[in-house]
Amino acid sequence: MTLTIHDLRKESGSYLPGSAACPGCGATLAFRIASRVLGPNTIYVVPASCFSVIQSPFPKSAISAPLYNIAFPAAAATASGVYRAYKMIGRNVNVVVWAGDGGTVDIGIQALSGAAERGEDIIYVCYDNEAYMNTGIQRSGATPLMAWTKTTPTGKREMPKDMPMIVAAHRVPYVATASVGYPFDLANKFEKAKRIKGFRYIHIFSTCPPGWNSPVSKTAEVAKLAVDTYFWPLYEIENGKLRITVKPRKRPLKEFLELQDRFRGLSDEEIEELEKIVMEKWNFLLHLEKSERVF
Repeated sequence: MTLTIHDLRKESGSYLPGSAACPGCGATLAFRIASRVLGPNTIYVVPASCFSVIQSPFPKSAISAPLYNIAFPAAAATASGVYRAYKMIGRNVNVVVWAGDGGTVDIGIQALSGAAERGEDIIYVCYDNEAYMNTGIQRSGATPLMAWTKTTPTGKREMPKDMPMIVAAHRVPYVATASVGYPFDLANKFEKAKRIKGFRYIHIFSTCPPGWNSPVSKTAEVAKLAVDTYFWPLYEIENGKLRITVKPRKRPLKEFLELQDRFRGLSDEEIEELEKIVMEKWNFLLHLEKSERVF
């Protein structure tokens, strides 16, 4: 089933007006789309993250679905328990972890790995704004090479963790990358994920204007350029088989970098180095796509 704009418009979703999100927040766009696809029969588990604040201060809430706010390292474990509790009383619900990159690739990776290894029937979503934005823009394990954060003022010198591939190595039934710049690709991956049993993982490129110093009005454009420059390839791994879901005509990486001050000051040589890394990753994915199985 391929979703259309009509399909998304007829569902109200669980995101209400009046949240505490920053203008141009990519995470809210992703949640708006995902919640429309997942429907009302969904429970969310949110570890400490920007989304803990986006919900708005108590007693108000911008989220109309049942939602657990939980400690940083415990999201996947909590979601496992929630699903099993509902299963015991005969209720079939979507249990979704909605976590940032800090609570996924760093602090939450142990519980995530355990849930994936056990094959828990949950959907784990990482909305990746590529740093610890809620606590002041510190680098995370997902921060890109050479990107500025307040703890990497001269640019990060380590490669980011390839979390989708780390999860796929657990041989779970479904892993996907997505971007708020390609909303229908994102929506269709949630549509597929909700119909699959077992541990499912979706990693979303989520633009953050305050943390990246990018224009608020260009949230979708930045997220689309990430894909079109091959900085953020869109693919899915279903039962071990990889498929690239969007193959855009290649645009220069500089077009993506220059819209964000976190990459300001990079030399031509550094941009060329990043372009080389991007193309190596893209060609590697093309190679994996031709393989019988990835894992």
